[in-house]
Amino acid sequence: MISALWNGISGLNTFEKAINVESNNATNVNTVGYKEDVVTFEDMMYQNRYGKGVNVQNVTKAMSQQGGIKFTSDTYDVAIEGKGYFIIGDTKQDGTVQNYYTRAGNFKMAPDGFLKTQNDMNVLGLSSVSTPANTSFTDNYSRTIASQTVNNINFLETINAKSTDYTLSATDDIFADTTGNNYKTKSAKLSDVDALIADYKSKLDLYASNSTLASTASTSQMTTVDYSNYLTGLVNENDVINITINGNVYKQQFDTDIQTTLKKFSDKISNIQGLSSSIDGSGKLTINSLIPGKEVKIDLAEINKNLVVPLNVTEAKLGTGKGAVDSSKAALESVLGNAGAQLLEVDSKIDLTGQENLNLNNMQLSLSNLKLSNSIGDVVIEDGIVYVKDGENKFLVGKIQTAAFTNEQGLSPEGGNLYSATSESGSAKYAGKLNKLVGSALEQSKSNLGNSLTALLIYQKAFEANSKSITTSDDLLKTAIELKK
Repeated sequence: MISALWNGISGLNTFEKAINVESNNATNVNTVGYKEDVVTFEDMMYQNRYGKGVNVQNVTKAMSQQGGIKFTSDTYDVAIEGKGYFIIGDTKQDGTVQNYYTRAGNFKMAPDGFLKTQNDMNVLGLSSVSTPANTSFTDNYSRTIASQTVNNINFLETINAKSTDYTLSATDDIFADTTGNNYKTKSAKLSDVDALIADYKSKLDLYASNSTLASTASTSQMTTVDYSNYLTGLVNENDVINITINGNVYKQQFDTDIQTTLKKFSDKISNIQGLSSSIDGSGKLTINSLIPGKEVKIDLAEINKNLVVPLNVTEAKLGTGKGAVDSSKAALESVLGNAGAQLLEVDSKIDLTGQENLNLNNMQLSLSNLKLSNSIGDVVIEDGIVYVKDGENKFLVGKIQTAAFTNEQGLSPEGGNLYSATSESGSAKYAGKLNKLVGSALEQSKSNLGNSLTALLIYQKAFEANSKSITTSDDLLKTAIELKK
């Protein structure tokens, strides 16, 4: 009878714990990323084949269970689909950082601009480095030129370019000073800018399509036509000098004198989109392509259609990789400068080589804090890669990293949706290849309210049964004592 009392007491103690566990599951039915607690029981020591009661064998988290993915309207929400945990850094008063791990991706941008959890701990990841450093797109840079995203296994990169308003700053060259020497009208300058912007964008597209190519620079075509030995054919208004460029014939009739005629001829060529032209006093004409790597078809340089002047062409060479982009950027910068405008290109980059080492830091999201723009911008998280959009520009600012453990069950729950690593769990390992990070989504709780209510009813009845066994044993003990008297 005494054994029955102890059995009943062990049952009360055990099922009180079981009710606590299951009630905790029920209360966390809406907790983001919650993994349900699973309680298991064991029978206790036997004596002469009589059992000595029950005990809680273990309470474990169902860590391997994937919660449902619920899409939200919050751009800061991120869900893990697969294995792994977000890595959270808690800075202590002494400046040290304690790492925690969580499946709850309901993040926020804190007032200081960093990506944080709801309880103000930093979400850790890789941060971008921008070139040139501490350079901001101020309000003066009102014209968006390009914004390109580049992804490969070695690095992530965004290239953004803006300029001041060249449509307002461009003017005609002073004719008396520049005629015959790369003379440009305002409309020709604007046309050149359009051509170079299109080329710059096309080079960015090529770079993004195969960003692992070796970097080599592009060169521009240069064509020289030496009229010096043929100028005796330019005598009066009936004489004509001409050249064919990309299938179009450009002519200049004799005007006043040979030098005036040659300069006006050069000016016509110089105002062709994407070209510049100059001529020296001897009659040597130089035609430069402003677009690196682009072939310009130039032929039939003539005087009066009976004197054919030979051409000397230095062919264009198309570069590869980032080198081609840089060459195009330099050319665009030049024609914008000619139009009285300035170009600013900002390259934000994250090196992915060695990311498995999990050398992480806090992620700053504020464009003003990053000194990229005076705008707040809109955060976008795509597969864990954090961008901030500012109008037509999209800046790479960070990459959220995840960690996995050899024994997830060994993680220690700390509350606040956080776990800490233990000797049983093992150290954190890179988990980027084990999961997919889903933006504007959250992992729902794995607690099942129906299962919890059923378990609570069972544990309640078990608690009552053990209570009854105690009262029954007590009554039997009292009867035995009375019989002995």
